[in-house]
Amino acid sequence: MAARKKKTILSILTSIIVFSVVLAGCGKTSSTDTASAAQAGSAEKSKEKIVVNIGVQGKTGILPYARDKGAFEKAFAAVGAEVKWNEFASGPPHFEALAAGRLDFGSVGGTPVVSGQVGGIDFKAIAVTSDGKKGNMIVVPKNSPIKELKDLKGKKIGVAKGSSAYNFLYLAIDKIGLKGDDVKVIQLQPDEARPALDSGAIDAWSIWEPYATTAVFQTGARILVTGQDLNINAPGFLIARTKFTKDHPDLTVLFLKTYEEVRKYYVEHNEEVTEELSKSQKLDKEIISTVLKNTEPLLSPITPEFAKAHQEQADFLYSAGAINKKLETSQVLESKFVEQALKELKDKK
Repeated sequence: MAARKKKTILSILTSIIVFSVVLAGCGKTSSTDTASAAQAGSAEKSKEKIVVNIGVQGKTGILPYARDKGAFEKAFAAVGAEVKWNEFASGPPHFEALAAGRLDFGSVGGTPVVSGQVGGIDFKAIAVTSDGKKGNMIVVPKNSPIKELKDLKGKKIGVAKGSSAYNFLYLAIDKIGLKGDDVKVIQLQPDEARPALDSGAIDAWSIWEPYATTAVFQTGARILVTGQDLNINAPGFLIARTKFTKDHPDLTVLFLKTYEEVRKYYVEHNEEVTEELSKSQKLDKEIISTVLKNTEPLLSPITPEFAKAHQEQADFLYSAGAINKKLETSQVLESKFVEQALKELKDKK
């Protein structure tokens, strides 16, 4: 892509902060003291309760619903572990927490996964949660003169940089021949972008569900285009801190089994889930129902098709100058835990 596009979107990488930890050595001790200390430390460690840190964003979806129902708390309590929830506005901050060792699991779009790999963060994408076609949209205000993608030229577009919606925006305009500096990107998190859209401070908003549908129902905003309209396949993933998966492979499988059990209930009991989310999130039932129809959550191993789509996304970001090195994305994709989880659930029936 043109070099001028590089300048506009290079800042995607600023969403990722890599934390470094330096370990210092201890003074000398006798072999007896060392053995005693090791035994004491081992005994103490065995008594410590494992805390599983799970990231969550948004008000709908599997993880927010599971948190409301206490599903993970129940599953992990049965094996003596504790769950701690961590809220994030979008995908990129998940990786800051992963790098700092403050997060073990989360659910994000493909673009943050790419940025996390570029940043050298030690993580794995352990399952696919969506094909990405319906999740991202470009929204314009009620009565906006913008009727099609080409009308975005010169307009101010709000988007959370480094998010899946950020990549979606550039893929969308690329499809109709616009370049990065043909639009004016305004970096805004969802809670900042919605007021900006309502006030006219921005002309359009590249965003994911449930924010898009909520804007449509509450303000009369209009969906300009979706990933499905453009046939953009950008899978979303469950991510995990690599050290956690190595230290606790059994808990990693348990996390995925619990996620799948909640997901199945979520999609098979649409009316009940709609009712519960409507009450807990104080949103109109029609909004929740529409969001549920637009998301279609999955839990899948990373098939060759999903792996190919993710690699193509990384290649696009590299060609656009948004990342500074070409990635082999398969290095962070790992399906063994989800395959085991799905097998155990199947055998349980």
